[in-house]
Amino acid sequence: MGLAVLIATGVTASQPAAFAGSWTLQEGQGYGYVTATASAANAAFDGGGSQRSIPRYSKAESQALIEYGVTNWFTMIVTPSLQHVDIAAPVDASRTGLGYTDVGGRVRLWTGGSWVVSAQTTFRIPGTFDKSNVAAIGYSDPEIDVRGLVGYSTTLRGLPAFVDVQIAQRFRLSGPPDEFRADITFGIRPQERWLLLAQSFNVVSEGTGSWGYASFAYHKLQLSAVYALTSTLSLQAGGYTTYAGRNALQENGLVVGAWFRF
Repeated sequence: MGLAVLIATGVTASQPAAFAGSWTLQEGQGYGYVTATASAANAAFDGGGSQRSIPRYSKAESQALIEYGVTNWFTMIVTPSLQHVDIAAPVDASRTGLGYTDVGGRVRLWTGGSWVVSAQTTFRIPGTFDKSNVAAIGYSDPEIDVRGLVGYSTTLRGLPAFVDVQIAQRFRLSGPPDEFRADITFGIRPQERWLLLAQSFNVVSEGTGSWGYASFAYHKLQLSAVYALTSTLSLQAGGYTTYAGRNALQENGLVVGAWFRF
């Protein structure tokens, strides 16, 4: 597979995931999550999962996830984003502008005791339709994300904790292949103001796509800590790495964010 196509495939596999759990908000309640990530990759996983060097790929992205409880069982979701992508020579491509904007909602299907089951659908609107720029490939086509979510609240050695599991089908409407996604989050509060998060993001493409896209897969691990400054404002900091993959970037990055209630 050509270098530009490998990088383009990796670009489609490098979008950060914002945290949003299985629980719906109460009617009239709102939450906002503003995150900024900076990542880079000097290597990519080939078709056999081995790493090889590539021209440096770097990305800076900011994303705002806004959730609002329309009713106690339906939460509206809007997620705009901005990004800058730069790929070194010999590809020598860059792009700055809007990333994807997600619009949709989450419906609570069932709750009992410490458990909650929800369904969520979002329509992903691309920020560009330019397929001639390698730095824009993978960000230029509409997508639909449909997922089932299961959340469980518990305690671990007396500390409040939770597990959130999301299984998704992402339909990519032109070019890249559809994707199966599995996102898992574990959170624990060692102190009242602190929340520690361990998150696993896993993607497997379903066959190949058009425009020269190969099949791919990647697996990311993200660790972060959230500190509550006030009852309505918290700050987040952490990092992530792509520890395994196939036809995808070996990407490492940092994430900072602010969570707020309104």
